[in-house]
Amino acid sequence: MSKGIKSPFARHKRLTLTAILFIVFAWSLFSVKWSPELIHAGGGVMIIEILKGLVSPSLSPDILAIGLKASWLTLAYATAGMALAFIYAFVAGILASGVLLNGRGSKFFSKLFFRGILGFTRSIHELVWAWLFVAAIGLSPFAAIFALAIPYGGILGRIFADMLNDVPEQPIVALKTTGASRLQVLFYGYLPLVRADFVSYTMYRYECAIRSSAIMSFVGLGGLGYQIQLSLADLKYNEVWTYVFFLIVLVIFVDGWSSLVRGALLEKGKKRILVSGRSSALFALLLIFISWGYIYAWEGASLSSLLTNENAEYAVKFFGGMLGVGEEAPAFAQASSWDNALKLTLETLEMSIMAIGFATIAAFLTVIPAARNIADGSLTASKNWYNWILFGLVRLSYIFSRAVPELVWAMLIVFILKPGLLPGAIALALHNFGILGKLWAEVIEDMDARPVRNLASAGATKWQCLFYGVLPSVMPKFLTYILYRWEVIMRTTIVVGFVGAGGLGQQFKLSMSFFHYSDLTLLLLCYMLLVVLADLVSETARKSVK
Repeated sequence: MSKGIKSPFARHKRLTLTAILFIVFAWSLFSVKWSPELIHAGGGVMIIEILKGLVSPSLSPDILAIGLKASWLTLAYATAGMALAFIYAFVAGILASGVLLNGRGSKFFSKLFFRGILGFTRSIHELVWAWLFVAAIGLSPFAAIFALAIPYGGILGRIFADMLNDVPEQPIVALKTTGASRLQVLFYGYLPLVRADFVSYTMYRYECAIRSSAIMSFVGLGGLGYQIQLSLADLKYNEVWTYVFFLIVLVIFVDGWSSLVRGALLEKGKKRILVSGRSSALFALLLIFISWGYIYAWEGASLSSLLTNENAEYAVKFFGGMLGVGEEAPAFAQASSWDNALKLTLETLEMSIMAIGFATIAAFLTVIPAARNIADGSLTASKNWYNWILFGLVRLSYIFSRAVPELVWAMLIVFILKPGLLPGAIALALHNFGILGKLWAEVIEDMDARPVRNLASAGATKWQCLFYGVLPSVMPKFLTYILYRWEVIMRTTIVVGFVGAGGLGQQFKLSMSFFHYSDLTLLLLCYMLLVVLADLVSETARKSVK
C-alpha cells in the first residue's frame, strides 16, 4: 500500500474508537438494576435539605473560625506533602529517564527499575496510603503528609521522566561535544529546557493535592474533610456547604496562583512577569517553611516520635498481617477469596466506565458555550447577547464541580441513593465533569480558527460551523482527555467505595475495620491490576487517535 493511501481502518480509527467507547459505556449501565428502589424513601426530602444548605450556608463566627483553621491545616498538609513529593519526583524522575547514563544496558535497567517504583507508588490512591499509614503509625500528621507525598511523587516523577526523554537531541549533543560531564549536561542542557514544564505541572498537581489533603481528613487526621464528615453525620448541611466553600476558595486560590506562575514562565522576556515569577518562587518557599513549622510547632509532629519501639512493633504486626504472618490460610491464598475479589474488581471497572461516560455526556453538552472564543463570537463570527451569560454559568459550574472532591460528592449522594455502584459513578462523574469540561473548553480556545472562519464566510450557520469545523478538529484531543481522565477515575474508584459506593473500596474499608489484613493485600493486588490495565488500554487507545 502506498504511503499516501491509508487503510479504511486508519481513516476511520477515531470513529471506531468512539463507537467502542459508546458500546462499553452501554455495557456498564447493565450493572445497575434501574428501578425506583435505587432512591431512599426520604431521598426527595434529603435533596431539598441539601439544596437548602447550599443556598444558605452557616455563617456563624464559630463555624467560620473552625473553617479557617481547618482550611489552613488542609493547605499545610498539601504544601508539606507536595514539597516531599517534588524532591522524590525530581530524583526518581531523572533516574527513570536514564539521561545520566550512556550505556544502553544500564540505561534500560535504570528506566525499568525506577519507572517500576514510580508506577507502584502512583498506582495506589493517596487515601489508601493514608489508611495504611494510620494503621501503622497512628494519627500522626506524617500519615497525611507521607500519604500525599508517595503517590504524587510517583505521578510527578513519571511525567518528569517523560519530559526529559522528549528534550530535543541537538542542544544535548552540542554540550557533550564540548566535554561537559553528565551532571553538567543535566543542569545546563536538560533542566533549563524542561524547567517551565516541570513547574507548570507541579502547580497543577498542587491544586489536586489540596483536594486530596481535604479527603485525608476522613481517616481522622483533621482538616476540612474531617469537619465535613462531622457535619454530615449530624445532618447539618448548612455547615457542610460552609466547609465545602472554604475548600473551593482554596482551590481557586491555587488555580489563580498557578495561572500566574505559568504566565511568568511563558513570557520570560517581560520584566514585570519575571518579577512576578520570582515573587511566586519566594512565596512558595515561605509557604513550605511556614507549613512545616506549623506541623512541628503546633501539631506536635516529629520524626523521632515515629521511631519508637511501640510504633515499630505495631508496624511489624500490621505489615506482617498483610503478608499473612500468623494465618493458616491467608486470603490471597484462597480460591474463594480470589473469586469474590475478582467480582468486586469487575464491579469497580463497571463503576469507572459509567463515571467517565456520565462525565463525558455532561461535558459534551456544556463545552460549546464554555469556550471563550465562542462566547465572544471570534471563532464562528456569530455574537449573541446571552453568550457571556452562558459562558459564566457553565464555567462557574465547572469550578464548583471539580473543586469538590469525589468523596464529598459520594457522601452527599449516598444520603439520596442507596449504596451501590450508581452513587459512586455519579460522584466520580460530578467531579470529573468540571475537569473534563475545562480541558475541552481550552482545546477549543487553542484551536486554529481559520478553517471555521472560512466556513462562516462561505455562509455556514453557527451550528454548521460547530459540527463541520470545530468538532472534527478537536475530537482527537477530546478522546485523549476522556482516556486520561478514565485512568484517574480508575485510581479513585476505591475511594468512593469507602462510603458505601460498592466495589473494591467498600470491601477494603470493611476488611480494615475487622482487622482482616491479608484481605487488604488481595484487594490491593486486584486494585493495582485494574490500574495497570487502565494504563495499558488508555495508552494503546491514545496512540490510535494520534
